[in-house]
Amino acid sequence: MSEYAAPLADLEFQLRAVGGLDHVLSLPPFEGVDAETVRQILAEGGRFAGKVLSPINRAGDLTPAKLENGQVRTSPGFADAYRQFAEGGWNAVPFEPKYGGQGLPWLVQTALAEMWNAASLAFALCPLLNNGAIEALAAHGSEEQKRLFLPKLVSGEWTGTMNLTEPQAGSDLGQVRTRAVPNGDHYKITGQKIFITYGEHDYTPNIIHLVLARLPDAPAGTRGISLFVVPKVLVKPDGSLGSRNDLRCASLEHKLGIHGSPTCVMAYGDDGGATGYLVGEVNRGLEYMFTMMNNARLAVGLQGVAIAERAYQQALAYARQRVQSRDVAGSSGPVAIIRHPDVRRMLMTMKAGTEAARGLALQAAAWIDRARHAPEADDRARTQALLDLIIPVLKASATDFGVEAASIGIQVHGGMGFIEESGAAQHYRDARILPIYEGTNGIQANDLIGRKVARDQGATARIFLDLVQDTIDELDLFTDEDFAAMRGALADGHAALTRATDWIVKTFPEDPRRAIAGAAPYLKLFGLVAGGWIVVRNATAAEAHLGLGEGNETFLHAKKTTARFYAEHLLVQAPPLVWPATQPASTLALAEDQF
Repeated sequence: MSEYAAPLADLEFQLRAVGGLDHVLSLPPFEGVDAETVRQILAEGGRFAGKVLSPINRAGDLTPAKLENGQVRTSPGFADAYRQFAEGGWNAVPFEPKYGGQGLPWLVQTALAEMWNAASLAFALCPLLNNGAIEALAAHGSEEQKRLFLPKLVSGEWTGTMNLTEPQAGSDLGQVRTRAVPNGDHYKITGQKIFITYGEHDYTPNIIHLVLARLPDAPAGTRGISLFVVPKVLVKPDGSLGSRNDLRCASLEHKLGIHGSPTCVMAYGDDGGATGYLVGEVNRGLEYMFTMMNNARLAVGLQGVAIAERAYQQALAYARQRVQSRDVAGSSGPVAIIRHPDVRRMLMTMKAGTEAARGLALQAAAWIDRARHAPEADDRARTQALLDLIIPVLKASATDFGVEAASIGIQVHGGMGFIEESGAAQHYRDARILPIYEGTNGIQANDLIGRKVARDQGATARIFLDLVQDTIDELDLFTDEDFAAMRGALADGHAALTRATDWIVKTFPEDPRRAIAGAAPYLKLFGLVAGGWIVVRNATAAEAHLGLGEGNETFLHAKKTTARFYAEHLLVQAPPLVWPATQPASTLALAEDQF
């Protein structure tokens, strides 16, 4: 397996061209940060990812975390890498300085997180879950909970998890049965949770679990779920550690991939109940969890970007050094397989799709910063609506592409890709969980249709379509054939997405089942158009730099070529998706006994 090298040139370019870094840094909390500081942070982050995290990735796959006498021993090198990660301050990047954070934009955090995930997806899952716990406690915890837990979670001295689902519940959290019984100033928690990433490990002396549970008199379904903070080791009022809480890792899951990440079955209350503390108000736990869902789903979408980048880098390195067969245009002997047109097609698909997904993730992150910190309330509200709309599109389209890119990477390797020693197979196995994490991609499609498009009668979707139309109109300023190809494909995609959106707005109130039956094709259509919008903006920014005679010409010309490839090979797949998105009759036609 080749080592990872952070794609700093593309990250820095897209931070400006798509993420609007200069605008984000002008927002009130970030006015003391300049673009050069961001560049230095990214460079050091890339070094850490390449030199510290990438070398442990293969060890995590070959030597999974294991459970010994109730203690999880993580894969070789992981605990030491985590120590360096925390000591380097990487855990604290986007959080408030009053809790020890660095107060940097989520836009910068997103660029860094791509590097962590690309270098070692299994390792990066720990800080990902910790970030979610911090966000939830910062938004809904009491002042005492914030005082006790946030500084050490932000520093990485402790880590956090989220305990949501159970064996009988799956994605239907209304079926949660874990109980919370009042006991003085706290609650006794009993029950079992599954799929708990880093629920137990040897990185830190304490783990702060956020647990969904139900009070004895709680109403049925999702309305009766509350959120509790349940430390592995109880914390005294002065912040020091006390006795071990009544919880344990009962077993580790044996998984297809991400072997270095311990996925735990957690048992609460073997000896009468784990001590837990209510977060916020009773029966509002699911609501509280959803306050950090945009960030969590952005983080998972970013994992798709990361694994696509890692698979692309490995496939590209192999294609450059693997010599096989003569060039079809004629050669005296075998050539590197990157000379073969079909290999170039596969590599271009990986490159174009990854850059589009990366840009969409950076756009979403910039919208997080703007929705939180823009001076005008109307701007914050509009940006939040756009963010809510794009998150399911990003999560699903980027993770689906991550799987596709990892599969293409195996194909580039040929037979060697199917052999574990090449390392290409690990990327595919690691990637396959991503369309399932944080709500399956089918759930993302349903969310897009029902909560994001139909609920406001398509108003926010039309704002997004207007942004795409603005980019199409800008292309009229360019005359060369590259931009003509981009304009035609993006205009056709825009028309297709508009047509499908109008159908959903009309159909969902009348027959939601019909509308939902086409949700997955609609989301794919949306993702292709959103990706086209991103790469075209990259291309126009590159052309502007070329016109000014600044920047690396080779890199900038590649931006234009990559955007044209996306338009001609990927974006052209959008218009035909209108049919499966809006014609669900055959999807729903069979009776259950006909399957």
